[in-house]
Formats: sequence, C-alpha cells, structure tokens
Amino acid sequence: MTAELEFRGGLREDGLPAALSDPVRLAAVKATGLLDTGPEREFDDLAGVAASLTGCSRAFITLVDERRSFWKACVGVDAVGVEARQNPVRESFCYYLVGLAGEPFVVGDAAADPRTREHPSVVPLKIGAWAGYPLIGPGGEVLGSMCVIDENPHDWQPAELATLATMARAVANEINLRTSLSSAEDALVVAQDALETTRDLARSLQNSLLPPSLRPVPGLEAAASYLPAAGGTTVVGDFYDLFHAKGPWWCTVMGDVCGKGTEAAKVTALARYTLRAEATQHLSPAMVFTQLNSALLEQRVGGGRFLTAVYATFRPTPAGLAGRLCTAGHPPALIRRASGRVQEVGARGSLLGVFPEVKLTDVRFRLGPGDTLLLYTDGATEARPARRAGSPQRAMFDERALAAALADCHGLDARGTVDRLGQVLAEHTGDWASDDTALLALRVPDRRGA
Repeated sequence: MTAELEFRGGLREDGLPAALSDPVRLAAVKATGLLDTGPEREFDDLAGVAASLTGCSRAFITLVDERRSFWKACVGVDAVGVEARQNPVRESFCYYLVGLAGEPFVVGDAAADPRTREHPSVVPLKIGAWAGYPLIGPGGEVLGSMCVIDENPHDWQPAELATLATMARAVANEINLRTSLSSAEDALVVAQDALETTRDLARSLQNSLLPPSLRPVPGLEAAASYLPAAGGTTVVGDFYDLFHAKGPWWCTVMGDVCGKGTEAAKVTALARYTLRAEATQHLSPAMVFTQLNSALLEQRVGGGRFLTAVYATFRPTPAGLAGRLCTAGHPPALIRRASGRVQEVGARGSLLGVFPEVKLTDVRFRLGPGDTLLLYTDGATEARPARRAGSPQRAMFDERALAAALADCHGLDARGTVDRLGQVLAEHTGDWASDDTALLALRVPDRRGA
C-alpha cells in the first residue's frame, strides 16, 4: 500500500505510520479542543477558498488522531453531524502527512501513482488527485491537514500549491492561537505575534491572487503594482492580470471586489479563472463579462459581494496596438498619448454578480508609439491623507488629479509610469493609504525615444 514511501519512525502493526500513535502528537491534537466539535465559519471559509482557488470539488481541514481523520471543515461533502464528518484513518490520505513528519503530500493521478494506487479509498471515494499540507502544532507536531480532492487527475500548478501551503499555515495559526490563549500568562505575546502572522498571511494570500510577474507581450511594455492600505491585515479584492488568449490576441483586466476577507478572496479567485477560460472563447470583453456575471450568480460565492472590473482584449499591430475595452461598474481606463494628452476610454457598464441582466459595451481603442494605457482601482482616485489633529482635511486625490499625474509622465516607460504614479499617491497621502490600490500600465515603445 505504501511501498514507495519511507515513513519516519517506521510502521505500526497494522501497516500505518507509527507517528499516528505518538503520545506527544496525540496530546497536541487533543489540546486543540477541536475534535468532535461542530462547524465554524472561520474554518469553513478557508476550506471554501481552497476549493475555489484550485477548482476542486472537495476541500477539508482535518485533525488526525490514532484511529480517525476528523473533518473540522469539509466542502463538497454532505456531512452535517459530528459522526458523519470523519472516516477511519486507514481510509484517509491524511496519514501520509503524519508519517512524513510534516512534509506536504501531492498526487496528480492517485490511481496511477505507486504510492496511492492500492489505497482503499481511491476508487470508492473517487479520488483522482489529492494535495495536502500539514497543520503544524506549536511544538512541531502534525495535527492534521489542509487538503483538496479532485475527482479527476490534476496537473497541480505551483501557484495552487503555494496558496494551499499559505492557507494551511493560516489554519494552523488559528488553531495554535486558540490553544495558546488558554494560558493567560502568554496571551499578550501570542496576540501580538498572531497579529503580525495574520498580516503576513493575508498579504501572502493577496499576492497569490496577483500574477507574480506580468507576461511579456511582443512589442509592448507592461508594468503593474499593488499598494496595500496602511495597517491592513485582511485579504482584499483588488486584482489584475495580463495573459495570452489565442492567436495574436492578448487580454488584460483590473478588478475590485466589494469587501475584504475570505469571501472577497473567493470572488477574486473565481473571477480570475473564469476570465482566463472565457478569453479563449470570446474576443468581446462585454461577452466575457457577461459570462463572468453568470458564473458569479450560479456559484453564489462571496456572500452577495459584487465585482467591478475593466477588461481589454488587444493585439499588436504594425502601428502599435488595437483592441476593445469594456468597463463593468469600474472607473474608466486612461490613455496618455505621446503628446501628453490624457483621455478616458470605456463606457461605464453594470457591475457584476448582482443582477442576471447586465448592460455592457465594448469600446475600440488604439495605441501608437509612445502611448500608454492605464488601468487602476478606486484606491488611486479616492486617496486621502491621514487627518491630523488641528489640521484641515486635504482634498481627495480624484480622477482629475490622476489624469494630471499621468500627463506628467513624459518620456517614462511603463515601469517608470507606474512608479511615478505610486510616488505621487504616496506624497499626497503622506504614505498613509486609506485603501488598497492596484495600477497596471501598457505602453507602446516610442523608438524615437520620446
């Protein structure tokens, strides 16, 4: 059954990892106080995000003792009562994580992989692929797992696995915080550490929803930035993307989900994956947005949160770039011509995820040498400096101010334009951003150097 694995600590008489029965580990699992307890929203939300981000039908947060895998959270399984939310440890893949002493366990094709093909649950539980990361206790004990199951073989992408690892750390942090707070003398220190950890995890999850670097487009400069709000510790819904659709066509999008936290992350994840899928089928941005609106309503993710976005489909031309752009309840895009003139592009359309019928319009645009297209979220046009006692409130950095700042970016490439706008916003707010801000610039190089 596990011939391809060497479990640390050896095996029990029943052939399962001896680490399952380690008394120190079992004491740590019991100390969580979560065994045989009912569902909790904090854990259910994180499991739901894991399922959405990976496109898997099932996701679990488990605690594993010596005889069973208890599902503290489960998505895609009709299990309500405590007795229904568990299975014998032999029938769970989670014991692999315990036996591997905290290493992740990832299988792309469970029926073919020699480590799992003889596992008794592969066929009856329809496990096509499995990816799990350990929940590590305060003393390094493996408490259980954060895992997802695909009914079909799955080519796990690095971004999916990195996000799953981040979320496993977030779950473990929540569990360990609860356990540690039972000791009053450590409460203050733990709370401070937990706040910092939560901030780091929130930013890690936020970054996983953004492309790590923009894919180069032939004959085009591209740059983007994400500027977090001051003091933010929750995941927000600002996102952007740039990707190839088909043939000569490319796509870029900037979006903003109403609200923050895991519910916003669910909407962001669904939006990004849906947009990429629909881009291969439709060249009309309005049609792609219509399909996304239907997906948001059908999936009912995000607790009623809506989405605004601007999306462009474009292709390089001998003269520069030609494309179509659609806005859905989002601020219009800006084009800075090589001459310095700035113009808005896009007809404001319906926001997404609320009504089945939406009004959306494609607008054609072209960029020539030296022209720049700027997409942004409303953090760039609603920026206010922190108010100080005894000082008058300074004006908001609005659309007119952003257009003026863009006009002043003469001779700057895409990276320089984004950096300059970031500096202007920071100067206006005194480095105190009231909202997260995303910027993305596409520029046709001016070979004459203008």
